[in-house]
Amino acid sequence: MPKKNAKTMYLHATAGGAKPVIARSYDPGFKLSRAYRESLPDMMEAVDAIQGAAVPIQQVGIAHFKLPLRYRVKPGQVLTLETNVTGTVSLEATLKGINMSRIMRSFYEHQHDVFTPEQLGRILEKYRRKVGSMAARLRLAYSHPLIQRSLRSGLEGYQYYAVAFEGTLDPKAGFRRFIEFDFVYSSACPCSAELAEHARDTRGAYAIAHNQRSKARVKVEVAPGARLTVADLHRHCLNALRTETQVMVKREDEQAFAELNGAYIKFVEDAARLVYAELAKDRRILDFQVACSHLESLHSHDAVSVICKGVKGGFSADFTNFQSLVC
Repeated sequence: MPKKNAKTMYLHATAGGAKPVIARSYDPGFKLSRAYRESLPDMMEAVDAIQGAAVPIQQVGIAHFKLPLRYRVKPGQVLTLETNVTGTVSLEATLKGINMSRIMRSFYEHQHDVFTPEQLGRILEKYRRKVGSMAARLRLAYSHPLIQRSLRSGLEGYQYYAVAFEGTLDPKAGFRRFIEFDFVYSSACPCSAELAEHARDTRGAYAIAHNQRSKARVKVEVAPGARLTVADLHRHCLNALRTETQVMVKREDEQAFAELNGAYIKFVEDAARLVYAELAKDRRILDFQVACSHLESLHSHDAVSVICKGVKGGFSADFTNFQSLVC
């Protein structure tokens, strides 16, 4: 018999044998009919669904859903790479919400395409129409492999680069394309190098100038009609900074790398200006921002610098997420 004065359980049976008020079950054989689907509640029809201020929202959508997407890593070579996708749209003050799965479904329709920043424009236009939004944004973040050849031994290995393609679409500015690229390099301090040589010259003391692993994050806006690749941005950073960290090394490569660091000593402000000079020469790049961080081996803090091209209404030097440059 049920326990006297037993409390009501809604989802679980009690020790006395009383059944729950609500039966929990899943019917794997249930067949969805068109009429049943049309009977499902739709929050877009609710008249009291908006909570808080009835104002527009600049971005609403989904972040960090993953897909295997195809990229051209070099002429004739296309690889399928895991990609972190973020898609958002604007939401007018009178709208209650968006169907998040529409963003994903629009993207899945293009999952077999070879992705470029240009490709984002076609996807943005499609899902903006489906959702009924004024503005839309997409970001594809992935790890881009490029073959790196050792300095002297001839060995080869894959170097991986954090890359993001971004596209924005709105009625005023139209479609805009951006590429974000992380470049990891070694930086030897000019001041420390001078002091080490002074110790050797004046006292015969053996000293090693301090250097550290460093990162430059380059974000560029691609000019309308221009084609810019990840390999192009890698080439710009390599030409500017010279001392990219290595993958495969023998003793001769390690010696060469030490010589390379000696030939191209640089402060963090030098690094930013060197990358600026390289990017500014490329007419395919409409605007850019460069953030550099040297992970100091002398200090317990990092040396950082930020520079932008200086286009009116374009990128600013407003970058504070230096923790993301730790490598």
